[in-house]
Amino acid sequence: MDANETHLEPEEAPAPQQPDPPPPSVEAASPPPSPPPQGSGAAHSHTVSHGGESACPCSGGGNPGGAAKYGDDSEYVYAVGRIEPRIPSLSVEKEIAQAMGRAETVDLTDRQALFSVLNEPQNRYLARQICYVLTVHGLETYLVLPRDTADFPVLVDTLGSALRPADRHVLIGLRGPIAPPTLCNGLNLPVVGLDQLYVFDVDSLVGSLPKPDSVDEAPFRAAAEELFERVMQVADNAGSSDEHRAMNYLAVRYPQIYAKTAEAFAEGQALTAIESRPSRLSGTRRILDILLSYTDRSTDVTEKFFVRVDVTEEFPFLVTKLSPYYDR
Repeated sequence: MDANETHLEPEEAPAPQQPDPPPPSVEAASPPPSPPPQGSGAAHSHTVSHGGESACPCSGGGNPGGAAKYGDDSEYVYAVGRIEPRIPSLSVEKEIAQAMGRAETVDLTDRQALFSVLNEPQNRYLARQICYVLTVHGLETYLVLPRDTADFPVLVDTLGSALRPADRHVLIGLRGPIAPPTLCNGLNLPVVGLDQLYVFDVDSLVGSLPKPDSVDEAPFRAAAEELFERVMQVADNAGSSDEHRAMNYLAVRYPQIYAKTAEAFAEGQALTAIESRPSRLSGTRRILDILLSYTDRSTDVTEKFFVRVDVTEEFPFLVTKLSPYYDR
């Protein structure tokens, strides 16, 4: 950080805390959700186990710990996208077609029919045969594998929880090497060992955010949706760099940034920048300052606010709440 910059610090920075509860999501036929955060809607959160056979080549048998344990090519992922099924071979395609022919799939879409078939206990072997690909803005980004073969049902459940095009997944895991050609019919993508999945849709996320008293309902929801889209559209946001992991974490876990943006819009300000800088608190831990810049549309005066996020380990968490930021 430049020597001519300073922060207006809170009186006492809160101690590092455990990861917040999962974000709001659409209701679907899936296991009972984790407790939602205060003031928000329900959420679908799937935490996978690591007690059985390893399915992911980056998982090292699912042992907990840092990315360094799995080689220099490993890194943490906190990505927002959509998990799509892919058929890896002709034989698997024919096997699924036979299973669908025996099932009741009238009035179901292709995705609904596939979920219905994979969700049948006698067809769970097929869930281990298909590929699960996370797409970000429609681009195939990661090949997702559980770090335990017993957790393939988690991926099947997410297919049933995200049947609408607007539904999104938050993928948290460990990125490993590029998939070998034999893994998914030559698909040339990095493999991510799955640790946790959230399922939500943008309308439910925006609709559950607590509204500040100073802003009307409609402008607040519009501002929140625009901010979410701005974060998602940050260049090359695949959720693997520290900067993008911190931004994605804030987008789905920290409602205060939405309230501040709505208040700025109500005061005639424009959101002109979202950026990150290494925090001066960084030492043995990797801590980032995420800056939001708001510029008055009439006077061209810019105000900045920042929030600190610790991204040292797999699960980011808040270090300092949203506060004013000043350039000296």
